[in-house]
This record gives sequence, C-alpha cells and structure tokens, in this order.
Amino acid sequence: MEYVTARDGLRLACEHFGDETSPMLLFAHGFGQTRHAWDESAATLAHAGWHCLTTDARGHGESGWRDDGCYDYAQFVDDLAGIVRSTAQLPILIGASMGGLLGLSAQALHAPLFRALVLVDITPRWEAAGIARILDFMRAHPQGFANLDEATDAIALYLPHRAERYRNDRTRPQRLRQMLVAGEDGRLRWRWDPRLLDFVDAQSELQQTALLEAARRIRVPTLLISGAQSDVVSHSTIAEFLEHVPHAQHVRVENAAHMVAGDSNNAFSAAVLDFVQPLVNLSVSQHPRIMS
Repeated sequence: MEYVTARDGLRLACEHFGDETSPMLLFAHGFGQTRHAWDESAATLAHAGWHCLTTDARGHGESGWRDDGCYDYAQFVDDLAGIVRSTAQLPILIGASMGGLLGLSAQALHAPLFRALVLVDITPRWEAAGIARILDFMRAHPQGFANLDEATDAIALYLPHRAERYRNDRTRPQRLRQMLVAGEDGRLRWRWDPRLLDFVDAQSELQQTALLEAARRIRVPTLLISGAQSDVVSHSTIAEFLEHVPHAQHVRVENAAHMVAGDSNNAFSAAVLDFVQPLVNLSVSQHPRIMS
C-alpha cells in the first residue's frame, strides 16, 4: 500500500495489483465502501495483464478523515484527478456508484484524464428509493457491533440474496476485518467517517443536473454495467444516460443487484475485460500534464 497526498494534506490510500508497467485500471469504490470492495476484481484483471490500482476515498478505509468532518463533492473529484496526476499513464476508470459519478465529473472537468470509463450501476439521475435503502443501512448501527457475527447478521439482512454465500465464505472474517475498525469502547464500526452522511444529505440531490451535463461532455469510450436486480438504476435512468452519452455501451449482469462486483464477480470481470481489451494500446500512453 502507498499514499497520495491530496491538496488539503489528507493522505489517500492506494494499492497496486499486477505489473505496474502494464496498462492501468483505476478503481473507485462506492459510498461507505473501501478499496477492498475491488480486491477480487483487481486480482482477476491483474492476472489478465492489467495494472490495477485501487484507492480509498477520503473519509473511507485507510485514507485520511477530515478533522472538521466537512466533506465536499469537489474535494472527492479533485482527489481522483490528483491520483491520476501521480501516475505515469492515463488509466481507464472503473467506478462503482459514488466512484462512477466522481469519474464522470472528473473527466468532464479535467479531460484528458481517463482513457475510458466503466460506470458500475450508477447513472447521473438515480432512483431515490434505492439510495434511501443504502443510507438507512448505513445509519442503522451507530453503536457498532460487539463482534463479527453481529456484523454478519446485519449484512445478511441488508443483502438477503447474498446471505447464505456470505455466511459460508471461509474468507468472511478477514473481509469483515477490512471493513470494520474497533473503537475505544472495543465495539466494531464501519471503516468510514459517519459524518459523511451529512455530506450526502446536503449535496447528493444537488449534483444531478451537473452530472447530466458532465455526461453530455464525455467523449471517451464508456461502458455502463448495471445489476439486473438493482434498485438504484432503472430502465428509465439507464435510457436517459444512454441518450446523453449515445456512444456508450450497456451490459446488464443477471443475478446482481447494486453491488455488481460483489454479487457476480465472474460476470462483472468478464464484462470489464470484453470492454477494455480492445483499448489496451490506447491505455499505455503517457499522459500530458493535467491542468488543475
């Protein structure tokens, strides 16, 4: 693991998979997740010959949390551009949910930034009920959990389609420890700053018009991967996105909900590979200085 320093001094955790001289895929996780949401996908794609870089967004995982608890959408966008500035080549972005929206905004503001975009189950306008369900889960356990079993039960209720597989996963304790951190009281809490919920309440709805405008400005190859069972994107939001980005491709993953990579990683990784392999020669170019 290494760190990239953001403009305001926060350190952003990054992890490399594969040969760092290979063409690069930059992974941006969803709200309330960490870079470890991509571990399986990054390992698979690295094995296929790509250099995969996963990151923790500010306020998440092992990246810095703001002392004042004040987060702003522009900070997240600038962080993403800053990570690309620290690399030797223009990557292809793989962005899930929040990470996809940040990629859209960053590409519109700082192009050339990404050689291509893969947006995972997110569109500039989303289904409010699906986002509300996610936020309800994130707010549901402010006192944390006494142990890993309590956390497992909470996840099983939230993701019933994954419950049996998750409980039987022998790597579950290790994965959960990556998602949780022990507080001074010994209880386990999710590894993200709870004050981020105030940021979402204050800014998320305000971004939709700007995100649609950002989508209109996208000129690089673009793929939208959606989960067939998702409650965050829908036929109408997908159609709207494809209208704004008419060159974009769309792949729907069966047996997957909003967290596509976690629900059906083999199908997800295959869809990404099918899209990025024809772009391999474009992805190795050295990037020019990205203007701030």
